[in-house]
Amino acid sequence: MNNKETIGFVGLGNMGPPMARCLAKAGHGVMLYDLRRAASEALAKDEDRFRIAADAAALGQACDVVITMLPDSDAVRQAVLGGEGRQVGGRPGFAGTLARGALVIDMSSSAPLATRALGAALRGLGVDLIDAPVSGGVPRAHDGSLTIMAGGDAALVDRAEPILSAMGTVVRTGPLGSGHAMKALNNFVSAAGLLAVCEALIVAERFGLDPQVMNDVLKVSTGRNNTTDNKVERYLLPRAFDSGFALELMRKDVGMAKTLAEDIGLDAPWLRACCALLDEATRGLEAGADHTAAFAYLERRLTESAKA
Repeated sequence: MNNKETIGFVGLGNMGPPMARCLAKAGHGVMLYDLRRAASEALAKDEDRFRIAADAAALGQACDVVITMLPDSDAVRQAVLGGEGRQVGGRPGFAGTLARGALVIDMSSSAPLATRALGAALRGLGVDLIDAPVSGGVPRAHDGSLTIMAGGDAALVDRAEPILSAMGTVVRTGPLGSGHAMKALNNFVSAAGLLAVCEALIVAERFGLDPQVMNDVLKVSTGRNNTTDNKVERYLLPRAFDSGFALELMRKDVGMAKTLAEDIGLDAPWLRACCALLDEATRGLEAGADHTAAFAYLERRLTESAKA
């Protein structure tokens, strides 16, 4: 693939800007598109490889490869195919102006079955789709070390790999939708680990243990996980709930894993329990709360239960 080819990038939330910068750093031209034009303008002023698409149609006309990094499957479908709704404001999608043989790479946290349905719709237009969601969060997006779970036809992943490798390490997961399934299940495991560590720290402190010492032990024992290594000392113990990943998004991701299990006929009890607890925390905290604030919610919940 020509390293100078312009890549469309749709969605400039927390993850999009650092990912787009990695593409530019690798020598790719990047055409930006976000409903908030100010987000595109703020990013473009720092890098001469960035251009701003006037609208979705202009993006499709200018690019043979388009990356989407949006909140959910509905937002992706509407951005790609168009439609009414708050995500696109009734605007047409960019797929209508893509050339036949163009490639869409959905790096959002989308629902696996919705991804397969979108792939079928795009095939009717002569456009290809792979899913390539990421893990690693904003810090690893900045340094280009994301884990990228790529699902789709092997030849299409081959085509996309030089682009994806600018943002992280590519792991091939199987057919279309498998990357999104892998991401949803990974996020469930991550969320379950967070909730378990939060409860353990609260119980430990109630018993009289030092939470810092508790985490020190966890980090060198079988209880070690992403939360013990990267979140306890940075976010939980200092009550600095500002990791940049919203609790509502964690709830959405775990909900997708639960729905996936249900869709294939499985009753997954811990998925149900994890979703229920995240639902409680989402309702019990202010809108937009960080996912690490689940610790504060659980502290309050357990303290209230002790008084009862």
